[in-house]
Amino acid sequence: MNGSRLVATGHYQPARILTNDDLAAIVDTSDEWISRRVGIRTRHVAADGESVADLATQAAAKALAGSGLAPSDIDLVLVATCTQTERAPNVASRVAARLGVPAAALMDLGVSCSGFTHALAQADHAVRAGAATNALVVGADKMTAVTDWTDRTTCVLTGDGAGAAVVSAAERPGIGPVVWGSAPELGGAVRIEGTPARFSQDGQSVYRWATTRLPGIARQACERGGVRPEELAAVVLHQANLRIIEPLAEKLGAVNAIVARDVAESGNTSAASVPLALAKLLERGEVPAGAPMLLFGFGGNLSYAGMVVRCP
Repeated sequence: MNGSRLVATGHYQPARILTNDDLAAIVDTSDEWISRRVGIRTRHVAADGESVADLATQAAAKALAGSGLAPSDIDLVLVATCTQTERAPNVASRVAARLGVPAAALMDLGVSCSGFTHALAQADHAVRAGAATNALVVGADKMTAVTDWTDRTTCVLTGDGAGAAVVSAAERPGIGPVVWGSAPELGGAVRIEGTPARFSQDGQSVYRWATTRLPGIARQACERGGVRPEELAAVVLHQANLRIIEPLAEKLGAVNAIVARDVAESGNTSAASVPLALAKLLERGEVPAGAPMLLFGFGGNLSYAGMVVRCP
């Protein structure tokens, strides 16, 4: 085997939906202000007692069912999250136990909003190196648990959910080389800190960094994946804010691609946002089999990771 490929995806979102009008009853804001500033209309909120592991397991179960593989076929489970509260057992261990995965390597990755694409790259590397054959990769976050509901600049952004993918060894690579890195000098622009932990950010710094520095990096990911931006069938960016997603996609030059805009109905779900948006695109059949897609996560630390992936 010379590489890995994406086999199946799955997603999960809690049943409760919080609208902009609901938020306007909590803080000084409005549907018009939120829609204009960030493009979000609704977001999903986990139920009391619904954990990050619960979200992750639901999405992982759907991806595994779609792959045609048995739990015993999985030899690596990676979960990207930044909102897990328990230190051990980790989320990957909890997901594996609930799904009946018997003896896999189990790791959590804490890279915030770019966690899923970092984890996907790690799965690809493990498969290419012969350390794994079938990997379950999950992004799951319960951002509402770390939301300051008195801060109208951040509480309008966050939502809860999970997305997952199964990655398997392949004769022809279906996951391109990752382009990843960070701007540690700006790492404090996105924070989940304090007791209790609360999410905060310097929105203007994140916006400038994302819209000026990241388009060129996203083009590098296309180059390493062997495609031109205009050849992309889909672009799935971290679902942070439409005011970031749309300029970044435009500067990339992916003129023929579907640009995922799941943020409008899901809000910012951190590590879950890329796989959640991806799974919905594929579930709706909007991307042809084998077509190239750019997956690009960015955010906290400020870290980024992106690669070209072929549609299952």
